[in-house]
Amino acid sequence: MTREYVTVQGTEVPAVGLGTWRLTGEDCYDAVRTALDLGYRHIDTAQAYGNERQVGAAIRDSDVAREDVFLATKLNVGNRGRDAVLRSTEESLAKLDTAYADLLLIHNTAQRTPLGETLDAMNDLRDRDKVRHLGVSNFDVEKLHRARELSDAPILTNQVQYNPYWLQTGLLDYCSIHDVLLTAYSPLAHGAVLDDPVLDDIGARYDKSAAQVAIRWLVQQDGVATVPKATSTGHLRANLDVFDFELTDAEMEAVRRPSKRRALSGFVRGRLPV
Repeated sequence: MTREYVTVQGTEVPAVGLGTWRLTGEDCYDAVRTALDLGYRHIDTAQAYGNERQVGAAIRDSDVAREDVFLATKLNVGNRGRDAVLRSTEESLAKLDTAYADLLLIHNTAQRTPLGETLDAMNDLRDRDKVRHLGVSNFDVEKLHRARELSDAPILTNQVQYNPYWLQTGLLDYCSIHDVLLTAYSPLAHGAVLDDPVLDDIGARYDKSAAQVAIRWLVQQDGVATVPKATSTGHLRANLDVFDFELTDAEMEAVRRPSKRRALSGFVRGRLPV
């Protein structure tokens, strides 16, 4: 029942990681340090987040060995040409204070550079042991399929928004068929799940919160991991504490409620000034 790791392409990835979007400075450092102390072993950052240095320092200063942390970062939109991929990744590794990243992703589909050029450079980095796995983010099925065709190395994951209100049924089916991990960001719909009476009711049966039900719903699906963002010790601990209960089939179906209104509300809330 626990399934704290997701295995795809023979690689074990911690099912619940820490997302660090919009975390900066001491807040980012403290969140990563606390997460590692609590048992997180999957940390997600990006060049665009501007916090790789803080993430790297937190990992370095923790009691967790670097090889025990699954560390992911992403190429910024302007770093898609061959030289930019190579240069910016070296810069990211320096900021992260590590010899390699476990996962390097193309952050989104917007790029003027041919996709094949970006992937060729990423494959070179993998061949030189600078990155261990390649991934993409915000790719639809067609673009994910194209990336898989163009890359010599397997595409380990596609990181996309996925939560009870924003479904990814077709993409998840494709990923399942081709042994690709789907990594869900915004699993709590930017907080929209917190006042959901259906999730509250289900959670009460297990002494869990609505947020924990939403996270459990994700990781209970085959081939899905998630990277919720949190800063407080309580929220960090709660987001990881989802492996001691299991939703029934009926509850899994009840959680699935596509809602453009709730998804949009969460989207807007997530972009308000912090």
